[in-house]
Amino acid sequence: MRESKVMISFHEAGELSLPQMHMRSLKTNARHRRRPASGFSLVEMITVVAITLTVSVISVVSLVPLLKAQHETNAYNTTIAALRQARDNAVSQRTAYSVTFSSTATPNTITVAPTLTGALAFQGDQSTFTYQYPTDVSFMVPPSGTAAPDSFGTGSVSIDFGYTATSSTGGATTFYFCPDGSAQTLSTCAGTGNWDNGVVYLGESGNAGSDRAVDVWGGTGRIRGWRLYPQTGGGYQWLRQ
Repeated sequence: MRESKVMISFHEAGELSLPQMHMRSLKTNARHRRRPASGFSLVEMITVVAITLTVSVISVVSLVPLLKAQHETNAYNTTIAALRQARDNAVSQRTAYSVTFSSTATPNTITVAPTLTGALAFQGDQSTFTYQYPTDVSFMVPPSGTAAPDSFGTGSVSIDFGYTATSSTGGATTFYFCPDGSAQTLSTCAGTGNWDNGVVYLGESGNAGSDRAVDVWGGTGRIRGWRLYPQTGGGYQWLRQ
């Protein structure tokens, strides 16, 4: 009688029997089995890859014009730096320095060299140095009908030096910076009659609107940079940089 009372008191207290506990365990396992698996489906992965490729292609296409423009800016800065270095060396070392533009080499080059060599060379002078343009930039004739910067020549030749007080032939590809800072046609730096005015043009094929030019005033060796801009009514105009 005492054991029966104990069993009845347990049921009255809300305890579960073994069959009830078994049923609850089955229900719990069923809920766990119905839980969806984590991760990405194949469709989701393909979608992400497609979006990534599209964005990458758009970015590359957008960057190409910017890279080309930067190459032309680099070539322009290289030209200015080469000319200034040649002039500074000529003045500081009291000897002539030649500047030679070459459109036959690939890439196009600017070569700066002292005219005195061997025992006559200035102690510690700069050796011959060649500056290279980016491969997609070259010496290039500006669009037809474009006036030449500072009226040096007609703009029909990409490398156009050799304009002096006694000659207007032009088309020379080499000139000399002299110890007095002037630019002249001969390394002997004879003076006024040899002052060499000229201009060099550079750009990218098929992109005339971004052409650059650098000219040199023979009497003082002054170096000036220009950029070509399209005009509203048609044609182009050089503006100083």
